[in-house]
Amino acid sequence: MKILILGGNGMLGPWAVRAMKDRHEILLTDINEPHPNYKGDYLQLSVSDVDGVIKAAEGMDVIVNLSVLRPHRQLAFDVNTMGNYAMMVAAREHGIKRVVNSGPHYQMAGEQYENWDFDLNPDMPPAAGTRLYAHTKALGQEVCRVFSQRHGIQVITLLYYNMKHSWDLSGMEPGGPQYHQDMIPYSTAWPDCGTAVQAAVEVPENRLATRCETFFVFPDLPHGKFNNEKIKRVLGWKPRYQVEGLWNKEFRTPPDNLHGAF
Repeated sequence: MKILILGGNGMLGPWAVRAMKDRHEILLTDINEPHPNYKGDYLQLSVSDVDGVIKAAEGMDVIVNLSVLRPHRQLAFDVNTMGNYAMMVAAREHGIKRVVNSGPHYQMAGEQYENWDFDLNPDMPPAAGTRLYAHTKALGQEVCRVFSQRHGIQVITLLYYNMKHSWDLSGMEPGGPQYHQDMIPYSTAWPDCGTAVQAAVEVPENRLATRCETFFVFPDLPHGKFNNEKIKRVLGWKPRYQVEGLWNKEFRTPPDNLHGAF
């Protein structure tokens, strides 16, 4: 298949490319210059550029949106909300039948869920709350839902929480914030984050109950706070790096290429 990846030069993009590069034709796009080690097809493009996204999507089979921007109100809305609008308009214009959206778990499970509830699942009513990142991502997810309902586009939304390198659990990225010297026990290793995108791209349509489905991307969690049964059952995704192994430091050797496919 021909896959258009929007916002693919960030933290998740390289791992999605790594999972799919030998299986599909990929056009990677991002507002920034490509990583110097990336050798595939690349287009410098803002996800909020509706006309540009429409043009890039011509001839594609699937669109994957990995774009994200957090701190600035206008930019967060342009990327997190309008980026999904651009993706869905492009899918409608070109008759693309499947899109894969991504976001944080709390665009569905806001504080009112996460602070008090147990066995949270991706089919419960969304309640993102008012946090800028969660709210703008939740609006983007609603845009996808409406387009799916009106135009028959299949939307698969992957919701992540606290992605980590399996060999270094102390922070999110080099030079980034250091939360503590160990891990939050919801962590998903980056390679597993990438194979979840692959699973969403490749799942047969008859495995999906509706045209708009949401999944939590988590390893198995012994405390049961979040439920990952759906993504394993429907998408057939099997996380390689489980919480117990991460906690016990079983995976301490980084890959040769820290940037995934880049």
